[in-house]
Amino acid sequence: MANRSMTAQFTMPMRHRRPTVLAGLAIAVALVVLADDASAKQARRAQTTEAVAPREAGEPIMAIVSIKSQQVTFYDADGWITRAPVSTGVSGRETPAGVFAVLEKNKDHRSNMYDDAAMPNMQRITWNGVALHGGPLPGYAASHGCVRMPYGFADRLFDKTRIGMRVIISPIDAAPVEFSHPALLTPKAEAIAAAPGRVEVLAREAAEAATAADAAKKLAATSTREAKPLPAALRKLQSLKARADVELASADKAVAAAKTDEGKARAEDAKQKAAARAAELGAQFETARADTASKLDAAAAAKDAAKAAETKKVAATKAASDAKLALEPVSIYISRETQMLYVRRNTHKPAPDGGGEVFDSSIEVPITIRDPGRPIGTHVFTAMARNDAGLRWSAVTIDEGDSAKAALDRITIPQEVLDRIAATALPRSSIVISDEPLSAETNYRTEFVAVLNNQPQGGFITRKPTPPADLMASSDDADGDGFGSFFQRWNADPAPVQARRRVTPYQRQPQTGWW
Repeated sequence: MANRSMTAQFTMPMRHRRPTVLAGLAIAVALVVLADDASAKQARRAQTTEAVAPREAGEPIMAIVSIKSQQVTFYDADGWITRAPVSTGVSGRETPAGVFAVLEKNKDHRSNMYDDAAMPNMQRITWNGVALHGGPLPGYAASHGCVRMPYGFADRLFDKTRIGMRVIISPIDAAPVEFSHPALLTPKAEAIAAAPGRVEVLAREAAEAATAADAAKKLAATSTREAKPLPAALRKLQSLKARADVELASADKAVAAAKTDEGKARAEDAKQKAAARAAELGAQFETARADTASKLDAAAAAKDAAKAAETKKVAATKAASDAKLALEPVSIYISRETQMLYVRRNTHKPAPDGGGEVFDSSIEVPITIRDPGRPIGTHVFTAMARNDAGLRWSAVTIDEGDSAKAALDRITIPQEVLDRIAATALPRSSIVISDEPLSAETNYRTEFVAVLNNQPQGGFITRKPTPPADLMASSDDADGDGFGSFFQRWNADPAPVQARRRVTPYQRQPQTGWW
């Protein structure tokens, strides 16, 4: 009993001690969890903090959105200038990763699909409704495919960006790095200095050629109008002359057939009258024939002159347009998928169907890429500023494949393209190399739209495609965001794209009056 009591004395305290130890362990675990949670919240707070570079900011040249870090960073010629948290697309409506540019800006845009939701300071990057704009940021991806930025941040950036600013949406954290390569555009100082004067001269010559073409066209129209009735009049005279010749021949036979002096005298008189009429009509016919031939020749010459003047006008207009476009940054897109090189420059002409500006796309040429079956990646090379060598370039890589240098090493840009654009290449010019074809969203009022098809893009493929030019509306939608109800959906029940798939290259829209 004593032993049992002693055992009990030692056992009972142990029973009471075990819950205490377990409680202590639970508290310790809870403290660790709370500490981890606090660390996570602290990390989230650090991640979502807006920042401004400690220097005077220049004009933004590009914006890079990191889907991974839910962050956007804007860059000027000297580096990053400001960054902020963002909220990109949710699962199934993911923001597409790829290469874009600002196409339109609307400070007070509202959704026409989502209860008239406010999307302030909207900067559109596709016409099917993907845009940067101010919106709520819960700390994670929450949009319908757009990139939401803090309201104040979006407001401050709105007036600082311009149409055509490069927007790169990357699945990973990416940033521009200083880069140089012999294949990058090298401008000539003398060509750049002469460009404004050349624009003025060629614009004047184009105006003169247009005036001359109009005058030649009017002269050709007048000559053609005057000459048009002449052949019919000539045929009528010819018919009258032929009839007079028949009458003269008949009168001659009447003279020969006359039996009396009186009858012979009457026949001679009739013959003389017929001969006079035949001679008069013959003279009129010969004069009319010469005049008709002369005027028909003059009309033909005027028509040829009008054609030549129009040809000269077209050439002069093209030269003037080329010269004017030489004052704009140039963008080149090289696709391994299509083995094509595309050139874009903003004409700054308003789109005829409303919304945005027209981009020139008259240069599209085949290109040879070494080892075309091997991935090359997606790389964006941007001319950040002038330097002693011509231009200072940066490179951004957002997709697996070659390094930026290796990608350029595999490509030779046709010399005729370089001759047309390299001499006057300016800061903000760019070269994009990618495995991807241009998206079907690339059209006459976009720069380049290219999406990474090895990344989810639900927020892109669920949207209504840009309609043909004759159906385009001027008021659209963003973030959720679609456009007017007349658009047709691409896919009623899309799934996120996880593997690279082929996308049909874009269809060109007709260009008029620009290089």
